[in-house]
Order: sequence, then structure tokens, then C-alpha cells
Amino acid sequence: MLEFAVKLTVTPGAMNDADVEALRTVGFSDRDILDIVEVVGYYAYANRIADGLGLKTETWIPD
Repeated sequence: MLEFAVKLTVTPGAMNDADVEALRTVGFSDRDILDIVEVVGYYAYANRIADGLGLKTETWIPD
């Protein structure tokens, strides 16, 4: 799952059917895979919005 998430984050255009099938092979359901893709996609979206607006982290959040 983590390899899938990293690949989707770093090289989304390189994702293919084999990536999804690898998750199914180890027991992830289609709903699980959808959840993984949605979470990865949401964090990518949220980070790009924050970076694009130049937002800084709160002072109470450690580096």
C-alpha cells in the first residue's frame, strides 16, 4: 500500500492496472483501493493549495 501511495504521489502518470492488481493480490478490496487513492489525492491537493498560497505551518507544529 505504501509503495502504491508513494508512486501515486511522485509519478501519478506512471500508475497502471498492475499497481491496482498488486493491491488486490494482497487482499485490498476495490473499496480499500478507492479509499487509498482518495486519501493520497486529497493530501496532494491540500498541500498544493497550501504551497500555492504560501501558507506556513502553525508555530505549535514541530518541523
